[in-house]
Amino acid sequence: MPNANRGAVGFQSSEFEEKYERPSKTELKRQSDALQDLGQELVEQPRDRVKRVPMPEDVRDAILECQNIKNHEGRRRQLQFVGKKMRTLTDEEVAVIRQTIEGWKGASKADTAALHALERRREKLLADDKALTTLLEENPELDVQHLRTLIRNARKEQAENKPPKAYREIFQILKDIDAKARGAAKKAAEEEEEGEDDEE
Repeated sequence: MPNANRGAVGFQSSEFEEKYERPSKTELKRQSDALQDLGQELVEQPRDRVKRVPMPEDVRDAILECQNIKNHEGRRRQLQFVGKKMRTLTDEEVAVIRQTIEGWKGASKADTAALHALERRREKLLADDKALTTLLEENPELDVQHLRTLIRNARKEQAENKPPKAYREIFQILKDIDAKARGAAKKAAEEEEEGEDDEE
């Protein structure tokens, strides 16, 4: 008589599958560390930014509390608590927080790039008189004499290692021009959108 158990092992393979569907200890540790790091990143942000992040109140309170603690050991313990609170969040809540932080980074990268562009333009103004002609062609409302004086003074400041008063003022003028241009571009884009809405 054939043996019914022959060739079969005494358990179903699905038992194994169920056992290994759960994340491994290493994976859980990795997820836990990532949430701890995310919590720390929030602790290092300005308070008003943290207050605007969509998250449960108890998690926000733990983060804001941590920002108040100056004592090294107390802060370390509170950071551990923040990590524990972060682990109570759902995947959706974590995704929203990550997205918000990425948004800040994107915005600050764009701001930094814009400031670098203004700094390069200021250097050009000091190094090359043609740069002033170009600037005046683009912005005829600017006071030519005032700008020439500022450029002359900024060059003198650099040559004599004096405080960069005129140098900073040139930057401020360029920044104002840039802000106006951005504002005008934004307004034009909004008007264009409104026009498209009217057509629909």
